[in-house]
Amino acid sequence: FNTILNAGRKELGIPDDGDLTGHTFVSSGLGGMSGAQPKAANIAGAVGIFAEVDKSRIETRHSQGWVDVVCEDLDEVFRLAQEKLDAKESISIAYWGNIVDLLEAAVERKFNIDLLSDQTSCHNVYDGGYCPVGLTFQKRTEMLHHDRDMFCEMVDASLHRHYRAIKTLTERGTYFFDYGNSFMKAMYDAGIK
Repeated sequence: FNTILNAGRKELGIPDDGDLTGHTFVSSGLGGMSGAQPKAANIAGAVGIFAEVDKSRIETRHSQGWVDVVCEDLDEVFRLAQEKLDAKESISIAYWGNIVDLLEAAVERKFNIDLLSDQTSCHNVYDGGYCPVGLTFQKRTEMLHHDRDMFCEMVDASLHRHYRAIKTLTERGTYFFDYGNSFMKAMYDAGIK
């Protein structure tokens, strides 16, 4: 909560007594520490969208009341987010899908993202902490055990697409920050200098 609120104050000009009403916070990951992201968005008054490939993580956060809505359709994700932005209401949306698909769709639709981060397990990127775009969570797990070399190639290719989407969004005014999950190091290790 304090991290995203202060990012808003620093980068979006939110006053000290204000919150993130009318602003978006987008990230990925709903397991472990990352599961707090949607609750933080709600407390801060933001419209939060969080991509997660492991449906069991989404179900846990939804049953805990830490995620308001679960969607697997990007049209519905963006429609609902825009509706709440226009109404100046907070919501946390779990998108069951890959963050790369979500960000590329935001780029294509010119959907405004104010604050953007990532909480996938990029400290463990080649051992399943990051799911390459185009793979289901189950297929990712299979590839880890049966075709690790191809899996690692897919991770690198996915990180490149992820980077390009972030770069486009930041050029349009999005503030992106690495929240200590080794995301920037994973990008560098994938060949993005």
